Amino acid sequence: MDGVLVHEGQAIPGAPEFIRALRDAERPFLVLTNNSIFTPRDLRARLATSGIDVPEEAIWTSALATGQFLADQIPHGSAYVIGEAGLTTALYEAGYTLTESNPDYVVLGETRTYSFTAITKAIRLVRDGARFIATNPDTTGPSAEGPLPATGAVAAMIQAATGRSPYYVGKPNPMMFRSALNRIDAHSEVTAMIGDRMDTDVVAGIEAGLETFLVMTGSTTAAEVDTYPFRPSHVVDSIADLVGRV
Repeated sequence: MDGVLVHEGQAIPGAPEFIRALRDAERPFLVLTNNSIFTPRDLRARLATSGIDVPEEAIWTSALATGQFLADQIPHGSAYVIGEAGLTTALYEAGYTLTESNPDYVVLGETRTYSFTAITKAIRLVRDGARFIATNPDTTGPSAEGPLPATGAVAAMIQAATGRSPYYVGKPNPMMFRSALNRIDAHSEVTAMIGDRMDTDVVAGIEAGLETFLVMTGSTTAAEVDTYPFRPSHVVDSIADLVGRV
């Protein structure tokens, strides 16, 4: 989403037209984000303020992918959660009970205010045998004042204190793309991924067997592409270059 459709709250030129073309063609699609803070309803509203009309059901977050993964692993299980409404709502809708007492999982997501008390509780639960899950490995997130510590950084703290590594559900785990494919009943051979990051979007798309498009409107520069041992199927300047290919 960020770097492909929007940048600092503003629509990237061509993004509204691209989404409109997908909808007019009745082509199944999902907008993916590793951000677990917001619910799809929140994100739909945020995109709408930028002039991009995306249905709520066409947004797939790392929180939703985590909820689906846990429901498949231990149906109707329990979890101690560090995160915000996007994550707690996803787990609740997946049939999970949120508890501090002997949970099946400790689930870590993004939040605007990480609590030392909550992190301490998570460490003790993981040491006591709770399985450790994190929504995504991103170590920092953006803010107007500069980078903020994100899920991956806090997960590293819990890992250091417990000796237990988390299982990351979000990108670059291709699990997130495969769950997205299942969501829209699509096959990898006829599905494409459009992203702005080589180290998450493109590598996960390749591992999930998708055609990959890298746009230059986000965090990856053209000079950086050749430094990776893998390549996207296509490199384009922006989403605007793909409107006519829908």
